[in-house]
Parts: sequence; structure tokens; C-alpha cells
Amino acid sequence: MENLYIGTCSWKYDSWRGIVYSDKSPLNHLQEYGRQYNTVEIDQWFWSLFGPDKIALPSPFTVQEYLEAIPADFRFSIKVPNSVTLTHFYRNQKSDPLQENSHFLSVELFQRFLDLIRPLQEHIGPLMFQFEYLNKQKMSSQEEFQERIGVFFEKLDRKYRYFLEIRNPNYLNADYFRFLQRLNLGHVFLQGYYMPSIVDLYSKIGSFIRRGTVIRLHGPDRGDIEKESGGKWNRILQPKDDELSRIAGIVRDLLERKVEVYVNMNNHYEGSAPLSIQRLEKFLTTGDSEDLERK
Repeated sequence: MENLYIGTCSWKYDSWRGIVYSDKSPLNHLQEYGRQYNTVEIDQWFWSLFGPDKIALPSPFTVQEYLEAIPADFRFSIKVPNSVTLTHFYRNQKSDPLQENSHFLSVELFQRFLDLIRPLQEHIGPLMFQFEYLNKQKMSSQEEFQERIGVFFEKLDRKYRYFLEIRNPNYLNADYFRFLQRLNLGHVFLQGYYMPSIVDLYSKIGSFIRRGTVIRLHGPDRGDIEKESGGKWNRILQPKDDELSRIAGIVRDLLERKVEVYVNMNNHYEGSAPLSIQRLEKFLTTGDSEDLERK
């Protein structure tokens, strides 16, 4: 389907042998992955903040390795380093005092990141800014968040496509989506954790999504499904047929409106991202989903 990119969140899982990968050794996981899928999410560069002056950014060697492994039409959706998106450092204990991250929304640091991944430029799809839940100690209001975001994005190179993933359900209102439209920013729909159902959300704000979007499918409880899987992600453990059918309806609706869609599937969603993709693709082709009402 035109304008549709479906892939997984990360890709290096030996338990996908026989589903995605061959049994040969050594195995270039990304190269074999790229023969089946047209996109993948790079998650590992998100984990970058290890201290006030300790930041890990992509190595040129890794960037070149990825470039050489993929076909010409392949696209990455990339999570921007959390050294840019975290307002404060993670705390070991809830009682620990908050420590501000001086690199939060640093244009200079983000530009360094862009410079490092520039060899992948023709293969870069969504650049995703993932923000954690922001309580009043970290961000006073939605208005402050939007103001600070607006100042940041006004200074960026607009040849890339930027998407925001927020973890504050109370921010997901019409004012927020109008704000994204004004700045030409995309929205990342997150299915899982404590976020509201993307099916319900889309029924309210779907008309705001016009240029492109990312749908990230995660499960509600990582610990439970990790225990059930035993670390092997080659079976459907927690099927979500009705939900997948409805999500397929969202995807078809977006494609009919010429919106570019990225679907990033996580093992934690049902137990095996590649098998979940097969199931989603079946729903997409059979049209077995309920009609959507957009307000």
C-alpha cells in the first residue's frame, strides 16, 4: 500500500529465526530484516543521558553499518536521544530530589545528533521526540510545554520530519493538535502503558492528522508478557484481534486521505512483533474492521 510503512520496534532477536531470519551464522540481522520489511524503529539511540556531562550519541561506525545493510527504499523511524527530551534526570528513588537536565531541548545537542546520522539522510523517516509523563514539578502546564516546544522547533532544519510522543493524556486535546498543525509536527499514537486507546483518541481528533503519523503498538504490561514469553518472541501470547481490526480501520482511513503512516510493532504487544504484523496485514487486506467516525 502506498504511503504505508510497517515494521518492528528494534530488530535483533534470535527467537525470530525461522520467521524473519535464516539459520546461517554469522547473521546480518538488519540486512535480512530489510528483505521483508520497509521500515524499522531505532530505539537504542534514545538511551543517551547518563550524567550531566555524560551523553552517548550514535557512533559513525554504527551509522555506516546500518546504511550498508538496507535496500534503497528502506526507512528508519528514529527515537531522538533522551538527553534532548528529558526535563530532569531519572531518579533511583521517588524520594530523591529532582535534578534538571541542562540539555533539555538543546538545539546544539540535537544538531550534533543530526550531523552524526546524516549519512542515513535519504532513509530517515520520522524523527520521534518521546517525552515522559510530565508532572507539575517537571512542567507547570500544557501551555508551558507548547511554548518551549515551539521555541525549539522554530530553530531546527525543516528538511526532516519531526513527530512528538507525549505521555500526558490530559494534553491530548484539540488545542494540542492545532498546535502540532501550526508547527507542521506529526503525532505519535502510542497504544499501551497508561495512555488512552488510540481508537478512542482517533475518533475525536483524527481529522487533525493530515500530513503523516506514527502508530506505535506496545502492550499494557511489559513485565507480564516478558514472564510469559521467557525471552522468546516467536509466538502470539496475548492476541488482540478486535483491537488490531480497529487499528487497521484507522490505517485505512489515513491512507484514503493520503496521509503517510508508519506502524511500529513491539514484541510486547502480543508476544511476537513479526507475527503481529502478519495479523495486522490480514486485517488491512480483508477490511475486517468497524467504520470510524471522525469528529
